[in-house]
Amino acid sequence: MRQTMRTLNVALADRAYPIQIGSGLLRQPELLTPHLRQPRALVVTNTTVGPLYLGTLTNTLTATKIDHQVATLPDGEQFKNWATLNLIFDALLKHHCERHTTLIALGGGVVGDMGGFAAACYQRGMPFIQVPTTLLAQVDSSVGGKTAINHPAGKNMIGAFYQPRLVLADIDTLNTLPDRELRAGLAEVIKYGLIRDPEFFAWLEDHIEALLARDPAALTLAIERSCAIKAEIVAADERETGERALLNLGHTFGHAIETGMGYGTWLHGEAVAAGTLMACALSALLGRLTIADVKRVESLFARAGLPTHGPASLDSAVYLELMQHDKKVQDGKLRLILLDAIGRGVVDDSATPADIAAAISQRART
Repeated sequence: MRQTMRTLNVALADRAYPIQIGSGLLRQPELLTPHLRQPRALVVTNTTVGPLYLGTLTNTLTATKIDHQVATLPDGEQFKNWATLNLIFDALLKHHCERHTTLIALGGGVVGDMGGFAAACYQRGMPFIQVPTTLLAQVDSSVGGKTAINHPAGKNMIGAFYQPRLVLADIDTLNTLPDRELRAGLAEVIKYGLIRDPEFFAWLEDHIEALLARDPAALTLAIERSCAIKAEIVAADERETGERALLNLGHTFGHAIETGMGYGTWLHGEAVAAGTLMACALSALLGRLTIADVKRVESLFARAGLPTHGPASLDSAVYLELMQHDKKVQDGKLRLILLDAIGRGVVDDSATPADIAAAISQRART
């Protein structure tokens, strides 16, 4: 039975937009067309997602007489760079796209990030729509307006805040998601419980097997609750001057893993999982979090099939060097997201390099 569509709203005054979550949404043109400023669109996808879902989306656009073209990118975090971004600009120019043409990003986090960044830049801003097709993108990267590409020295270092006009999360696209990608998305879902919602964390402990089995009702609830938490935080702090930083739990450590290992070697969610356990270890070292809570977090990540330790080939000195490029460095001090309890994230800049290195060493794979 098809799940009822859920609608959330990201409350940003005149830039507010809906998040639609449900089954079969790609086949419902009435969800898309109100958000197009003219009957023209460029669909940006990649070589993996395109063969699976591009036909469904283009059929929907054709049925409503939306003139559309397609730009297909190579798939993988290693292609999230200037050269690939330029392929989008090439397509926009080739097809004479205008300022009011809509860019539709159909894919996971890489496609969404690059599509949004291209939309922010092209003719100084064009409308865009996020159609996320991975769990990680549906619960995290498609919501909130962060767009970026990577640099060899740091992940997501070049980008812009640029909000979409719509997020269309069709859970049917998760049916073809590889198990590894599904597990990686669960890392971000778990994050929301850790930073803001202890009841949701407890629900995840009770339903992690259902999520891994792709139970539609469980997935819909997890996506809805994750998006609701993120929408609330983004509405309060769009440009990450305060509490939005909490969404980066585990990310400073995780980005160091992704960069240090080479983009694409570890999936983003895998690195975030290991990074979150490093943040938990540091929280415990600083007397913020109990060892019992650390073990509880570790148990849930392990049950989700996610890494609980960092790669053996990176030592703490490499982490510390890469972490100095993190966007949360302020006035030369690294601000980390830690936990005072499950469900209570905090921003902390008191940890010394020795503290951080000790936490990393605790979570290094031997």
